[in-house]
Amino acid sequence: MSKRKPNNMRARMERSLRAILSTNHVAVVCIETTERQGLINWKSCVSIAPSQQVASAVCDIAHRWTIFIGVMCEQPNGEQYLKSEEFAPQGNYLSRHLSELIEATHAVVLSTANPNHVVSSGWLAIPYDVTISEAQAAKVFAAVGGWIKQKAYETQTNGPAAPPAPGTGSLAA
Repeated sequence: MSKRKPNNMRARMERSLRAILSTNHVAVVCIETTERQGLINWKSCVSIAPSQQVASAVCDIAHRWTIFIGVMCEQPNGEQYLKSEEFAPQGNYLSRHLSELIEATHAVVLSTANPNHVVSSGWLAIPYDVTISEAQAAKVFAAVGGWIKQKAYETQTNGPAAPPAPGTGSLAA
C-alpha cells in the first residue's frame, strides 16, 4: 500500500486562488493616459471589483504571465489601429517583478509606432498562459479608455512614459 501524500496547505491555497483568476478571466490592465490600473475580465471587458482574495491571488502568488503591450494609434483620417506585442516570460513571476520586462518591451513597441499617430499606450497582464487576439485586446483597451487622447503635458514632453508595473499602482478598477 502506498503512503498518502501529506497535505500541503500552501499549494492547495495557490491552486484555489489560481482557479479563481482563470475562472473569472482576470487580467491586470494599465492605460497611461487615464492613469488607470485595475482588474478586468479580459473576455467580457467588465471591470472586476477589487477584493482581498483577488488582490492576494494576483499579487502574492507567482504566476506564468502572458503580457500584451499595445500602443493605440489613430491616423489623420480617424482610422484607429493598434501596434502590439504579446509575450510570455519564461518562469513564474510575482506581479511586482514584471516591471523591467514590461518597461523594456513597452519602449520597443512604442518606438515602432508613428509618433504622430500615438493616442495612448498600455499593457494587459494575464496571470496564466493564454493567447489573446489583437481584436480582443483592443476591446479591453477601449473599455478602460485606451483611445482617449493624450493629455497636453504628455504631448509637450518626449512622448508618453512607460506605464507603471503591476503591483505598484492601486488595484482599484
